[in-house]
Amino acid sequence: MKIYTKTGDKGTTALFGGTRVPKHHIRIESYGTVDELNAHIGLVKDQNIDPHYKNVLIHIQDRLFTVGAILATDPDKALLKSGKERLNIPKISNENIERLEQEMDLMNDSLPPMTNFILPGGHQTVSFCHIARCVCRRAERLAAALNDLEPIDPNTLMYLNRLSDYLFVLARKLSSDLEADEIKWIPEKH
Repeated sequence: MKIYTKTGDKGTTALFGGTRVPKHHIRIESYGTVDELNAHIGLVKDQNIDPHYKNVLIHIQDRLFTVGAILATDPDKALLKSGKERLNIPKISNENIERLEQEMDLMNDSLPPMTNFILPGGHQTVSFCHIARCVCRRAERLAAALNDLEPIDPNTLMYLNRLSDYLFVLARKLSSDLEADEIKWIPEKH
């Protein structure tokens, strides 16, 4: 399989289904940001962290490929005239969302209550996790903007929302596991 096709040399790319759109199209920005998020999660996963979290992150990376496929699909080409799916693209299930919620609940049970906002940082691994969280929020904003133009599956938006929450809680858990200080944000009075 050749990596270069030369079909994008004039600033367009093909969606699943064959439709060509400009590379700056909101749909491309959406799934491109999900791809960027996946790379940042890979960076977190490759740190010296508990194997359980590595496995959860691998599962998340797999789900992000699903999110990317959903976002990369032209909705007008996804179904046959009969209403049957033309492209065999997996979906984000309620169980995928619930798994993130369960993982957050487990981590939160071992963490002190949060009484202030927390400044990102304290350890390189924690910082990588916060960067992934920020990229996830951007992916969610772009997917929400796309949804305003061309509705997408609601579970896709919910998954990105929950994932950013998961990454925040994971950053707190990694701070705890790595014995890194959580620096509270206490606004200065001017």
